[in-house]
Formats: sequence, C-alpha cells, structure tokens
Amino acid sequence: MRRVARWFGAGRSVGLALVALLLALRIADPAPVAALRHASFDLFQQIAPRAPPGLPVAIVDIDDPSLAELGQWPWPRTMVADLIDRATADGAAAIALDIVFAEPDRLSPDRLAADNTGLPAPARAALAGLDSNDAVLARAVAASRVVLGETSVRSARAALPDTREPKPVPHAFLGPDPAPFLQDFPDLVQNLPALQEAASGFGVFTVRPDRDGIYRRVPLVLRVQGALRLGLSAELLRVATGGQAFAVRSNAAGIDGVVVGGQVVRTEADGTVWPHFSPHDPARFVSAADLIEGRMPAGRLAGHLVLVGTTAIGLEDFRPTPLGVPMAGVEIHAQVLENILSQSLLVRPNYAIGAELATLAILGLLVVVLVPAIAARWVIALAAGLVASWAALTWGLFETRRILLDPSWPILGTALVLVLMSTANYLREERRRAAIRTAFGQYVSPDLVARLADAPEALTLGGERRDITVLFSDVRGFTALAEGYRDDPQGLTALMNRLLNVLSAAILDHRGTIDKFMGDAVMAFWNAPLDIDDHPQASCAAALRMQADIARLNGARLSEAPAARGDGGRPIDVGIGINTGSCVVGNMGSDTRFDYTALGDAVNLASRLEGQCKTYGVKILLGAATAETVAQDFALIEIDLIRVKGKTAPERIYALLGDAAMQRSAGFAELAALNAEMRQAYAAQKWAAVRPALDRIDQCADVLGVDLAGYTALYRGRCAAFLSTPPGPGWDGVTTAAEK
Repeated sequence: MRRVARWFGAGRSVGLALVALLLALRIADPAPVAALRHASFDLFQQIAPRAPPGLPVAIVDIDDPSLAELGQWPWPRTMVADLIDRATADGAAAIALDIVFAEPDRLSPDRLAADNTGLPAPARAALAGLDSNDAVLARAVAASRVVLGETSVRSARAALPDTREPKPVPHAFLGPDPAPFLQDFPDLVQNLPALQEAASGFGVFTVRPDRDGIYRRVPLVLRVQGALRLGLSAELLRVATGGQAFAVRSNAAGIDGVVVGGQVVRTEADGTVWPHFSPHDPARFVSAADLIEGRMPAGRLAGHLVLVGTTAIGLEDFRPTPLGVPMAGVEIHAQVLENILSQSLLVRPNYAIGAELATLAILGLLVVVLVPAIAARWVIALAAGLVASWAALTWGLFETRRILLDPSWPILGTALVLVLMSTANYLREERRRAAIRTAFGQYVSPDLVARLADAPEALTLGGERRDITVLFSDVRGFTALAEGYRDDPQGLTALMNRLLNVLSAAILDHRGTIDKFMGDAVMAFWNAPLDIDDHPQASCAAALRMQADIARLNGARLSEAPAARGDGGRPIDVGIGINTGSCVVGNMGSDTRFDYTALGDAVNLASRLEGQCKTYGVKILLGAATAETVAQDFALIEIDLIRVKGKTAPERIYALLGDAAMQRSAGFAELAALNAEMRQAYAAQKWAAVRPALDRIDQCADVLGVDLAGYTALYRGRCAAFLSTPPGPGWDGVTTAAEK
C-alpha cells in the first residue's frame, strides 16, 4: 500500500480532484459551461450551415419597401385579407400568419364613423352599415387554409388578461402526460373571436432564447394557458396535410417526438427542436407589396407552405441566431419547417451528457496517470492526439449524422488537467524573467520592465489578440529638412536623435511601448504587453506631449548658432495618427530574428491617418474608435468621413486639439458647435452655408490658439469645386484619399 501511495503521490491526487470537480461542474451545468457548449454548436453551424434546399416554403414579407409603398403598419385588415386571397388564388397550400390580431381594426368603417362625430349623419350611417374590416378578414381566413399566429407571455401580468379558453387543436398522447416536461406559459394572446372561428389552425410563434440571448431551439409543441399548442411551423404543416390531430410521443424522460403531417419529428425532452440553420436566402421571400399589387409571377406560391411575417427594420422582429447574424422571426419559423420537410433537424441524443462525462473522465485519468511517468514531448503528443480525436469525432457526428455532442468541455477539462500536472521549476521561471528583461528593455519604460519581471504571466509570447491603441508619427517635409544637411550627415543624425529622444520620452512617460523607429518615423502602441485600462487616453496625452516638446525643441534650435542649423532653422513639423482596435501582438519574424510587434487593420488605419495630417492641415488625427472613447477627456472635432488607401469602408476621423482644460472651455464649445454646423451643411450640400461657418471657425481657432487654417482652406477649396461641379444626388459625403 505504501508503494502504491508513493507512486500515486500528491500530484496525482490533486489531478484526480480536479477531474472530479470538472465532472461535477458539467453535471451542474452553470451558465459559463452551457455558454461554452452552445458556442461550440454555433461554430459547427457557422462552419457548415445547412444549404437552402429549395423546398416549397415561402415567406410573404411585410418588408420596408412594402411599408413605403402601402403605408405604415398596421395595415387595414382588408389589405391583409387581400393578401390572403391573392396567395390562395396563386395556389398556396396553406398560410400561417406570424402576426396576432388581438384588437379590433381601428380603421374599420364603423370605428371611423364612431371616432369622427363631425361627419354628416348620412355619411356616418353609411359607414356604420358597412362590414367591419375584421369581418372581411374573417371571410378571407375562412375561404382558405389559414393558421392564425398566437403569442404567449412569461407572466400573466405581462399582457392584458384574455378570459377566453383557448380553442382546442386536436391532439393525442402516445405515452404519459407530457405536460410536466413542456415549456409552459400562463397566458395566451389570442386573435379576435371572429377570426378564431374562421381559422383552420392556431400556432404559437413565441420562441425563448438560451441564457446568452441566442435563439438556437424552437418549441415544436408547448403548453399555454393550460392548452397544448404546436409551434407556428408545425401547425402550418398539420393544416396543410389535412388538419389531422397531432400526437405527442413521451416517456419517463420527457418528450420523445411529435407526430405531425404524417411523420415523427424527434424533439428534446421539453418539446423543442434544434434547427440546422441555413444563411439568409432571398429566394424564400416574396414582397407583400408585389403580391398585393399583382407584380409577383403567377404560380410563385403554388403548392407552397406560406408564412406571412415581417423583416421591416422598424417592426423589430429580428433575433440573434447561431450563425452569428440576426434573422427575422418569420425566417426562423420557415427554417424549422424546411428542417422538418427535409429531415435535417439537429439531434441532441439522450445519451449525449453521459458520453461527454465519460470522455472527460477517460481523458483526464489518462493525463493524471501518464504525465508524471513519460517525457514532456510524449505528454504533449498524447494530449494533442486525444483532444484532436474527440474534436474530430464530434465534428464528424455533426457533419454526417447531425448529432450534437459537446467538444468543448472534455477538451477544456483535459487541457486544465494537463496544465495542473505539468510543473514549472525555478530555473525556468528565472529564464523567463531574464528573457522578458532582454526582449523589452529597449522598447518599454523601466517600470513596465519591472512589472513584467515580477508578473511574467501577463505576457503571452508568440502572439495574442487584444485591443490596443496604435500611434504613428512622421516628420513632415523630411526630405527638404535633410537637404540642408547634405554636407553634414553627422548633424542630421544628431538632430534625428534629439527628435527621437523627445518622442520616445513622451511615449514611455505615458506607459507606451515603442514598436520601432523607421528613419524619422515612430510606431508605438498601448495596452501590450501589459494591460492599460485607459490606453486611448494615454496615447492622446502622449501625442499632445509630443507636439508640445517638439515646439520647445524648435524654439531651442532657433536660439542656437546658425552654423549648427544646417537646415537654415526650418522648424520640425510632426504629424501623428492614432487608432484603437483589435490586433495580434507578439513576437513575430523568423527563427533567427523576430520583433515584438502588432499586426492588424487598426495598425494600418493608424498609419493611414498619420499620412492624412498634411492633407487636412492638422497635427494629430484620431480614428473613430479612439475618438469615441476619449471625447469627454480631450478637445477634438470631427474632420471628415474618409476612405483611406487599402480600405473599402469609410472611417470618421477627428482632429485632437487639446487637453481636458481646453475641452471644458467655452471657446472650444463654440468651436465644436460651429464645426458641427459646418459639417452638417457640407453633408447637406449647402455649399454657400459652409463658407461663413469656416470663417467663424478660423476666428474661434485663433482665440483658442490652435491652427486650423489648413483644414478650413481645404473645405473652402472643396466647396468652390462643388459649386462649379456639383457632386450629384448619389454623393454620400465620403472622401476617398488620393495618397497614403
């Protein structure tokens, strides 16, 4: 026993305890564990979404063009009746409304007569004698196979009480009563009684999201106000196939499936299904305006199961989906219907949790037993092989069988056990500290080097993605400046060293990391390798300090002897571009030489902004992401909406003029208001109104002591050009940069 205990050791005991903890966490399934699993399932769908199958499912879409052409929602019920009549005449097999008509139509003739007491009595009497719009809609519903949409609420207090008993939908049970397992809502929002009597079916379009707000599962059958209801898509299928009773198949573990439309649809224990989503497909949609106005090709809806819903932005019926993009609720119901018809629903089998727990236990135990006994390289190879095998198995089951097994928790658990069982010794820690001091001693301030040495875990070598703020600076007119030193290269070198010392001090004093010097240019960034919460503010403060120190350097050079100024006393002018965004930061290069640097779109944009300083006549330009963060701490104004070289999307750019004291001053408030007025007039193509605003901007700038002459001159030139050659109605206000 002692030998066994000695072999087992404290390390393996702790490893076993971690495996047990991981298994318990999976059984408890807290929100982070479920979120990780759902994210894995979402990734599967994003990698291999379902291909649109071309099935007879169509959506009559109350879209934005329909609202623009036919008027705002809600439409008169007579128009909805016309929509149903036309879809029926075109051969629709059945129609489901992703809409509920719970109140009488306020546009009915009798309502108009009652609401407009000033109408002549004969006119009021004539209106009162006409059929209500709801009666017209009821006749259209009765003349077709129409499923009325119903919605449910989480609490009876969340909606006006409806004392009517839900009209029953024929159903049967195959097994024990499924009610305890079903999603249950205490109240049901129903349609008007006349519509209820005329309808062929009633489907609930309520869908609950998962805890992270994503709509992954849709109830096929649910319980509302004590009654069983099918979801909208399943009810449409039931009505289209003859309106026979549906059956709920259950067992002791919960719901097993629903028999509807002549087939068994397998479900989760609570009666929900996992649709395999396909991307948004315009081929599913028919604009409601095209249908009502007779522009739709004849026979487009023939034999189709038709859902009527909306994608209009203002009606806000969009839901986040596993594909990472929001989708209209009516399209989610259409996807469920397509999944049922093509038998492509995803399956989360009842053995899934057991398989995932067993896999985690086996992988964890293998790591606990083998890590102390074999070489590190074999441990890594073993762990990688086990993890890759499970990942490949779960992916293969998804791709070939549509089965959902969680790859994430067994993989994460195995990785955690491996980390725990792997030890790091003191010499390795010392080597890491020495490497950090060597790698970063020339790039960051001494206090950051000390912090890295004390907390090396804050540095990830090899590259990591993080939000950083990037700064580029460059000397304007460097060629002309260097020309004065053509016979004195040592003097030019000394001048550049003085300048770079000034720029470096400003960056390091504000906790920045100097990436590289490129001749007369500097690249720096903030929030790497260590976290800096206020990195956008720190970069802006550094930029203002750089400009102030350059001004002092220019003053000092003017006081020097003329012989020491080979450039004739030309002042140094530096442009600065700053941008914030997500980048990859780390050691990059070859096996023999690498640099700690940052790569990403945010870096490229910062470089482009620096290049635009000369164009706009300002010293510091900010990207939109930086400007939005520092707007309350620094004085800045919007300069333009520009499409820089190498990018297709336009970017709003801002000029940084001063610190918080200037931002709070009355003079800057007036300048910012004038600039906003000028920008608004410019966007509206009111060129004549731009010029007076530019003159007043110059006056305010002079009072504040900031130089905006180049900026205002640029816009005077643009306005003059536009007055002679207007840009036309398609002009979007975006300036395309001609230079980098």
